[in-house]
Amino acid sequence: MSTRSSLYIPFLGEEFATDYDRARAVIVPIPFEATTTYRQGCANGPQAILEASAQVEVYDDELDWEIYKDVGINTREAIADTRQEAVTSTDMLQVTEQTIATLIHDGKFAIALGGEHSITDGVVAAYQHAYSEPFTVVQIDAHADLRDEYEGSMYNHACVMHRILDRGLPTVQIGIRSLCKEEADLIKQRNLPVFWARDVALHPDWMERALAAISTEKVFLTIDLDGIDPTLLPGVGTPEPGGLNWYSLTEFLRRVFATHDAIGCDVMELAPITDSVVSEFTAAKLVYKLIGYYGMARGWQPDSDRYIMTN
Repeated sequence: MSTRSSLYIPFLGEEFATDYDRARAVIVPIPFEATTTYRQGCANGPQAILEASAQVEVYDDELDWEIYKDVGINTREAIADTRQEAVTSTDMLQVTEQTIATLIHDGKFAIALGGEHSITDGVVAAYQHAYSEPFTVVQIDAHADLRDEYEGSMYNHACVMHRILDRGLPTVQIGIRSLCKEEADLIKQRNLPVFWARDVALHPDWMERALAAISTEKVFLTIDLDGIDPTLLPGVGTPEPGGLNWYSLTEFLRRVFATHDAIGCDVMELAPITDSVVSEFTAAKLVYKLIGYYGMARGWQPDSDRYIMTN
């Protein structure tokens, strides 16, 4: 008899699931929600993405590849699930760090699915403890998330990138279009590399400049889905007009994987909308793209000469 939770859903569905030992990519659902400040529901994000992933075609036309066959994708049971029980931010960060640390030790490419963006600090902590050299946290987001404290907590979702800075890690922020005066002042004081949404929309060379701003070989990618134009992905808690379109996003991500060592990533803040599946399906396809780009960068496609990863 299976001991899995009734809420367990494998990415792409049972037919395409790979057992843990053989999988190179591992999905970690983290349905934690405690500090959201506008539209609620991101605790339901990971399950919605996993359910939608069953409708994603396993053949990727861009990469000319059935990615799952050569990478192998395993899905873990959910952790820090506030739908099931009370979980504090401290407890969430601890179990997240422990879970991701195990995956790093086992040589897996981990993709964390949130849940609110505060989760990212626990994910990054695991990588920082695992690697002796620094890595850059590349953030795609509508919001700077650089507050030192918000609504009485240093671990609010609006503070996550300040926690990353506290770790001494370099950052590059993409698609930002909402922040407070204190955050703007911090960006100026520390000369933080920020590529505003208006830059993305108006300056074709933004991608080259953003890639050049990454100061380390290793990169961790954190993707808040509100970084995408809400006309394309409306199911987020704090939508902002503007943002990246699908092809700008995927082209940038492809080039990050091609030019740097992407050690891990997360996809955060999906808040499903009733009677609409466009947001969760887009997020699921994005996750599959991330796995594909990772596999291509490591030469796992059997006929890799069919596709050239140009910088």
